[in-house]
Amino acid sequence: MNARLPLSCFIIAQDEGDRIARAIRSIKPWVDEVVVVDSGSSDDTVAVAQSEGARVIAQPWLGFGGQKRFAEEQCRYDWVLNLDADELISPKLRTAIEALFHSGSPEFVAYGMPVHVIYPGRQKPRIWARDNWYIRLYNRKIVRFRDSRVHDTVVTGEHQVGRIEAPIYHYSIRSFEHMRAKLDERMSLSAEHKPARNRLTMLARLLVEFPLNFYKYYVVRRHFTGGTIGLRYATIQSTFRVKKVYRMWRSRNPVPTIKDASPSNNNKTAWSNLDVANLSRHGKRHRHR
Repeated sequence: MNARLPLSCFIIAQDEGDRIARAIRSIKPWVDEVVVVDSGSSDDTVAVAQSEGARVIAQPWLGFGGQKRFAEEQCRYDWVLNLDADELISPKLRTAIEALFHSGSPEFVAYGMPVHVIYPGRQKPRIWARDNWYIRLYNRKIVRFRDSRVHDTVVTGEHQVGRIEAPIYHYSIRSFEHMRAKLDERMSLSAEHKPARNRLTMLARLLVEFPLNFYKYYVVRRHFTGGTIGLRYATIQSTFRVKKVYRMWRSRNPVPTIKDASPSNNNKTAWSNLDVANLSRHGKRHRHR
């Protein structure tokens, strides 16, 4: 299978010069077009992306959904693949996507796949990883990202969604300090856009938020297989969920801490997939994202 697929891959990025080359190299040999939408990098992101063969377009930040909708519109092909600058396509996922197109037109209008978190300093996911599940491959003429400043969700409506079991690898965390900084910003942004809730409800949530979320991350998402690093990851995630609820509890109205939804440098691509508040819900699964 040497021919490139009639497929556009788009990446939104800002200040990802140290990571974007790896993402592009995982897709450039087998897709016909790579589009990078840069929202104002101060590092060498643009130069690196161009040197790797991507078409780079400058666009000031429109929010997560808006930026990805803009990127969709720049693509040459109707079938698009969304990848973040801190991710890469695993060899098994490449094989699965190639099989979809080489057997004719894909059966479904959109396909979801697992996105596995890679711990700091690691190259591959932990054993028996189970993290997020996202729609990343779809026909943009039929389904698209929703226009939201906070959420980056492909809206599928009543369309059935296919499932691919092979993963994307997500290198979102440079260090645990970096993780905390991203979670803090995402928490503020999420709380700012949450509807007002009853104080009593928020107080009740405070009592159960940590144990429930720790169970979700450590057991359900199987971070227990990551040893002490997995324990630390689950603890940090759960702690920040409690902090977010506490901010909402202090006032019936969300506490605004960010003037606009534009993320700071080095955090944008990691925010889009990091499950801080279980924000992503996507259409109807066939067993679906």
